[in-house]
Amino acid sequence: MEIIRRGAEAEIRRGCWLGRDVIIKSRVPKEYRHADLDRSLRGSRTRNEARLMHDARELGVPTPIIYDIDPATAEITMEEIKGPRVKDELDTASPERARELCAEIGRLIALLHRGGIVHGDLTTSNMILADGRMWFIDFSLGARGAMYEEMGVDLHLLKEAFQSAHSTILDLFTVILESYRQHFDRAPEAIKKMREIEGRGRYT
Repeated sequence: MEIIRRGAEAEIRRGCWLGRDVIIKSRVPKEYRHADLDRSLRGSRTRNEARLMHDARELGVPTPIIYDIDPATAEITMEEIKGPRVKDELDTASPERARELCAEIGRLIALLHRGGIVHGDLTTSNMILADGRMWFIDFSLGARGAMYEEMGVDLHLLKEAFQSAHSTILDLFTVILESYRQHFDRAPEAIKKMREIEGRGRYT
């Protein structure tokens, strides 16, 4: 199997499962934790991520199909979404295309938040374009039952990602927020929280 990425939390591999091209995500054991606790935590987090991806898809947010979950090895086998990252597409997109992509980002975040889900790591690297749609991946830091604070953190993280990766089109972040407002009736409260969080960062 081809290793795509090794991180502190997980190893991502490309493979084949019953004739399908798949991505296999394995949570890395932590030696500083007791072995039994480590297995339990990695297993529960693996199940949680798989459920979040399923729930997000039920809300209308495209996510990879989960083919298999193995809590014992903390592995998820999922559909491979083949296409460019939104991060890379935004680097070369025309102004009109960039606005279109930003509007779709805002719409999909609104669908998640309306359903009480936060992604936890909203960056344009975790969004892929394929089959005429935008897909969200990597829900390892996501959660359900989100309050405005968690929604505000989601938006704040995305804004920080924009400042880092897309500084030349940072003005288009307003397009994301406009679309978010259009599709989520409680958006003003979440955006207010985002701005409060920004303020906390400035004065600490």
